Amino acid sequence: MTDLDVPVGQVVGPGDVVFPIPDSGQLRLGPGLTTQDGHVKSLKAGLLQQQTKSGQLWLAGKQKRYIPCDGDAIIGYITERHAENFVVDINGPFSALLPQLSFEGATKRNRPNLKAGDVVYARIATASRDMEPVLTCVDAAGRAGGLGHLKEGALASVSTATARKLLSNPPPPVIEALGSSLQFEMAVGVNGRVWIEAPSPTTVVLILNVLQNSEKLTDAQAKILAYRMINLTASAS
Repeated sequence: MTDLDVPVGQVVGPGDVVFPIPDSGQLRLGPGLTTQDGHVKSLKAGLLQQQTKSGQLWLAGKQKRYIPCDGDAIIGYITERHAENFVVDINGPFSALLPQLSFEGATKRNRPNLKAGDVVYARIATASRDMEPVLTCVDAAGRAGGLGHLKEGALASVSTATARKLLSNPPPPVIEALGSSLQFEMAVGVNGRVWIEAPSPTTVVLILNVLQNSEKLTDAQAKILAYRMINLTASAS
């Protein structure tokens, strides 16, 4: 996919032709893109982005609402529990279904003891434009691999564009700045949710404030903000 009509990093509008469908190779499209008449077209206005590792293309915008896509890692919270499935809010147009057996080690006799309000880190197993997405908390080998119930910690919302940026490899400078001075665990869902666990509530609040307040800043500005907040918190303690 080297002959792009619209190069990565350029803004496209709704209905624009992004590039012709290649004759060979795997085409991975994320939110905001579709195929029509032999071309990939945009469904909305946004910035064309490509994930380095997987090659997936998507349109980054400022929207808060998430559009599910197969394979996405998301953070959701359980709203209902039924005999075979959990109903999960994923910040999308539909709630998602999470089968109770889609956890590592789960059996009909040993099901996860989750309730409404519990937070899960899951992956989109199947997504359809007209049906509820189906989630899973295991990989193809049946291993959790970091997915599952997120205990303790705090949950916050960011734009879907910011979420994808936080998941980039290497991490953005703001994460490097926070990690150089603070101890914490973080999970990011491309659906615009961030989960943080740290030794103290003060650290959790600091990190979430930095992430949410840096959404409209450049990388350099976000890094400065992180160090400034860390220093202010340290001097106040």
